[in-house]
Amino acid sequence: MKYGEWLEIWVENYVRPVEKEKTYRAYKDAIRLRLAPNFGAQEINALDVSEIQRYITGLLEHGNLCTGGPLAANSIRLIFSVFRSSLRRAYNLGYAEKYIGDKLELPKAPDTEVVCFTEPEQRRIEDEIAKMLQKRSSRHKLNGIVICLHTGLRIGELLALEWEDIDFGNALMTISKTCHDGKDEEGNYMKVIDRPKTYSSRRVIPLPGCLMALLSEMKKESKSNFVISDANGNTVRVRSFQRSYQLLLQRLGIPHKKFHALRHTFATRANERAMDDKTLSELLGHKSPVITLKLYVHSLLEHKRKMMEQVNG
Repeated sequence: MKYGEWLEIWVENYVRPVEKEKTYRAYKDAIRLRLAPNFGAQEINALDVSEIQRYITGLLEHGNLCTGGPLAANSIRLIFSVFRSSLRRAYNLGYAEKYIGDKLELPKAPDTEVVCFTEPEQRRIEDEIAKMLQKRSSRHKLNGIVICLHTGLRIGELLALEWEDIDFGNALMTISKTCHDGKDEEGNYMKVIDRPKTYSSRRVIPLPGCLMALLSEMKKESKSNFVISDANGNTVRVRSFQRSYQLLLQRLGIPHKKFHALRHTFATRANERAMDDKTLSELLGHKSPVITLKLYVHSLLEHKRKMMEQVNG
């Protein structure tokens, strides 16, 4: 059997029934754009582990199909996972004479710098949104940026948030779902509600007074079940919200940062205010404080260095 033929069988019968829709789509794209063009015509039993390893390692330098530069570490891990999982299943079912996936090694990607907004940049963003909120058409959408800065929500978690998830009496926000952009049967873009990224992503976040006041005002004027909607109460898709965020940074002349920088900013401010690692980990929805420490150790050390400089005069 050709590897490309097996990949189609594998992704439809062994991935789609058990994985989130977003994961299934990511695997399909990896097969269509990466594995099928490069290895699909080969027989499963003729696949060469050295050739596959050279391909995976090469993604670190020239894997980005748009720029020709390095491919993101997460994308490389996904491709690596597709190779290993599909080959393991093929072996277990007898389509492959041997399992070669255990001979593949995931190349170590360079450590990525955690990018966040400085305190002055954060103040400028929040001040600008406060000014723009006088225009009713901008109200609900832009408030989402402020919510992320003070809760560390991922963009999918923010846009899946409904009013029933806000406990106004106890000032709590429940994160129990996420969303991503998808297409309906006619090919039209739509917002797809999905289960959280991981089990630990299900969490309850205490809300500061500034957000409670903001959310209470939003609730009065909302025409939607979703916390973030446009002026007419229509749902907001991920790509649309990312675009609004990018336009805001351009308006302020702040260098571009990915939307995830809002989450990093929340974590960095929490570190600067000496929040303990376990609490921060739970608020961010990480599996363990070890993940949180690994991500934000540099910002924590930098904060401690500045504090020492102030102490020493």
